[in-house]
Amino acid sequence: MWIRKTSKDERKTLIAAFAGYGVDAFDYMIYTMLIPTLILAWGMTKAQAGYIATGTLITSAIGGWGAGVLADKYGRVRILQLTVLWFSFFTFLSGFTNSYEQLFFTRAMQGLGFGGEWSVGSILVAEMIQARHRGKAVGLVQSSWAIGWGAAALAFWIIYSLIPPELAWRVLFGIGVLPAVLILYIRRHIKEPEIYRDHKAKTRSDGDEGSFLEIFSPQLLSITLRASLLATGMQGAYYAVTTWLPTYLKNERHLSVLNTSGYLLVLILGSFLGYLTGAWLSDRIGRLRCFMLFASCAGILIVTYTQIPITDGMMLILGFPLGFFLSGIFSGMGAYLSELFPIRVRGSGQGFCYNFGRAAGSICPALVGYMSETMPLGVSIGYMAAGAYLLVTMSALTLPETRGRELSHKVA
Repeated sequence: MWIRKTSKDERKTLIAAFAGYGVDAFDYMIYTMLIPTLILAWGMTKAQAGYIATGTLITSAIGGWGAGVLADKYGRVRILQLTVLWFSFFTFLSGFTNSYEQLFFTRAMQGLGFGGEWSVGSILVAEMIQARHRGKAVGLVQSSWAIGWGAAALAFWIIYSLIPPELAWRVLFGIGVLPAVLILYIRRHIKEPEIYRDHKAKTRSDGDEGSFLEIFSPQLLSITLRASLLATGMQGAYYAVTTWLPTYLKNERHLSVLNTSGYLLVLILGSFLGYLTGAWLSDRIGRLRCFMLFASCAGILIVTYTQIPITDGMMLILGFPLGFFLSGIFSGMGAYLSELFPIRVRGSGQGFCYNFGRAAGSICPALVGYMSETMPLGVSIGYMAAGAYLLVTMSALTLPETRGRELSHKVA
C-alpha cells in the first residue's frame, strides 16, 4: 500500500491533517442536525436557518483565504494551530446562545477557523507527499470529513436519546471544544515541509517574498478565476444538499430522530468510500476527468433522491451512492489547487479559489431555504444542486490537467 512508502514525518502530518479536518466536519455538520430543534425552540424560519449556514460559509471563505495568505508568510504549522483553536472556541460558545442573532454571530466567527483549517492542512499534506501519491494523500485527509460527519450523527442520536432537545443542542455545541487538544499534537510532532523551508530561506536571501495579489497577475488570473468557478459548483451543490437533508428527511419524509440518523449514516458511509475512491481515481485517470465523472453521477442521484417519488426503502439504498459521489468529487481538489500555483503564492491561490467557491456556493443553502417557502424543499434542493454540477463540468473542460506535476514547477 502506498502509505507504507511514506516517512515517519509524512505519516504524522497525515494524522494531524486527518484529525483536524475530521473535527472541522463535526463542528460544521452538527448545526445542520440541530436546525429542526432550533426552529421549534426559537421560532426561526427555514430562511433564517439557511442564513446562519450561509453566514458561516461566507466567513469561512474569508478565513480560508486569510489563513492561506498567513500560511505563506508565517508557516503552515503555526497557522494550522490557530485555526483549530479558533473554530473550537466559537463552536463551544454557540451552546450558550439564546437567539437567532447570537447564534448567527458565533457561527459566523466559527467559520473563520473552519475555512482556514482546510486551506492550511491540505497545503501542508500536498507539500509533504511525493507527486505520484499526492492525490491519494490529500484525498485520504478529505475522507476524514465523513468521519467527522458520522461522529456528529452518532453524537446527535446518543445525546438526543438521553437528554431533552431543549438542552441536547447546547451539549452538542459544547462538545465542539474538544478538538482544541489537537493543538498539543501538532506542536509536538509536525514540522514545516522541506520545500517551504527552502523557499523561505531563499526569499530571505533574495529579500523578495512576493505578494498574495500575484494570483491576480496576468500570468495567473485566468487560472484563478476558472479554478474559483470549479470550486463554486462543487461546494454550492454540496452545501445545498447537506445543509437541508436532515430537515428534508424529518419534515417532508417524516422520519424520527433515530431513522433520520440511520439514513444519514448510510449517506456518510458512502461519502467515506467515495472520498477514498475519488482520491485513487484522481491519481489514476487525472483530476479533471474525476471531477466531471463524479459531478455527473451526483447530479443524477440528487434529482432522483429528492424529486422522483420513491419509497423510504429506496431512499435508504440510494443514500449510499449519493454520499459516494457527493463527497468523492472533493478528493482531488486539494492536490489540484496545490498543483496549479507556484510555491510563493500557493497558500494564497489555493485559499482564494477554494474559499471563493465556498463564499459563492454558500448562497445556495439560503436560496434553498428561500425557495422552499413557495415550493417543496426537495424540489428546491434538486434544482440548486443540478445547476451547480453543470458549472463544475463546464469549468473542468477549460482547465489544465496537473496530475503528476511537481510542486516546484510554476504555472505556464
